[in-house]
Amino acid sequence: MKTLNDFNFKNKKALIRVDFNVPLNEKFEVTDATRIVSAKPTIIKILEDGGSCILMSHLGRPKGVQDEFSLRHIVKETENILGVKVKFVSECVGEQARIAAANLQPGEVLLLENLRFHKEEEAGDRGFSEKLAKLGDIYVNDAFGTAHRAHASTTIIADFFPKSKCFGYLLAQEIESIDKVMKTGEKPVLAVLGGAKVSSKITIIENILDKVDHLIIGGGMSFTFIKAQGGKIGNSICEDDKMDLALDILKKAKAKNVQVHIPVDVIAADAFSNDANTQVVDINEIPDGWEGVDAGPKSIKLFHDVVMKSKTILWNGPLGVFEMESFAKGTIALGNSIAEATKNGAFSLVGGGDSVAAVKQFGFENKVSYVSTGGGAMLESLEGIVLPGIAAIIE
Repeated sequence: MKTLNDFNFKNKKALIRVDFNVPLNEKFEVTDATRIVSAKPTIIKILEDGGSCILMSHLGRPKGVQDEFSLRHIVKETENILGVKVKFVSECVGEQARIAAANLQPGEVLLLENLRFHKEEEAGDRGFSEKLAKLGDIYVNDAFGTAHRAHASTTIIADFFPKSKCFGYLLAQEIESIDKVMKTGEKPVLAVLGGAKVSSKITIIENILDKVDHLIIGGGMSFTFIKAQGGKIGNSICEDDKMDLALDILKKAKAKNVQVHIPVDVIAADAFSNDANTQVVDINEIPDGWEGVDAGPKSIKLFHDVVMKSKTILWNGPLGVFEMESFAKGTIALGNSIAEATKNGAFSLVGGGDSVAAVKQFGFENKVSYVSTGGGAMLESLEGIVLPGIAAIIE
């Protein structure tokens, strides 16, 4: 696996695919700069070597050229984070881009305009990839968030750098973190899967049963498992067409000696509202008209004990409707347990949209070992899929 450390960038132009798809407010100010901050170590290493950086990214889902999705809006924030001036060119291929790249001096940074202003980017167009490739000497992929897409700038472009392509620090770290869970993790290995639907996690569950010793199934998807086993779940969310599958997963887990832990009690509410009436009930005895919205106290204790005896922990998905303050206790308690286990030497990886949002919201970001920057890419990695953006560098 070639990384930045395998190259000296002195007098070289590094063409870096970053993931600067950051949220902007109505004044076009960056509201969460995590992705820019994450790319900083890669950019600084190249500049300190005496090289220059040409940054390419997408932003949002534009239909053709739309000013609201222009990367010029993030130039100032990028300069603040990197501590260097960032030049901007209002195209990513074409004469202006070619001249700007050619004139770039060692120690300078150039940001290209939104790649997705061109439909060729998402189509993985070879001609478009070649035009981008001509701008730099070494190709660096540091965009985990788009590594599962075979786009021009993430995958096809690597063909034009047969001997001079590598992973940036962020992407290398993402790969290592997932490998720690899936391949090299110290046992016992625990996966915590939450969220609303079993259907969105089926392939992950099937792929990780060979790798884990414990599996916690929480959140809305736990009700499909409970109902499948004959429990009463009231008005709780349930995928009736996935009940056979849930039973099949439990059977497979048993055959592979994986201990599955499902909540034993829940906070039930009489409405899907922060102000609803609530009661603690056994998960298989939820009354009609009530729905499970968070893990109950016995479940929190049970999960804490499992987390504390695990040496490698993957957390993907919340244990309740954490966006509502009244139903966030289970997710916060799980975060505290994982933070404590991490402090005691466990390796913990958090990934997937909702769990990352929860970790940030409740201040666990620096209390776990690693927070993944790519939702879809992370999930596909856990499903055992080799991501095209990663394969393109390894080949």
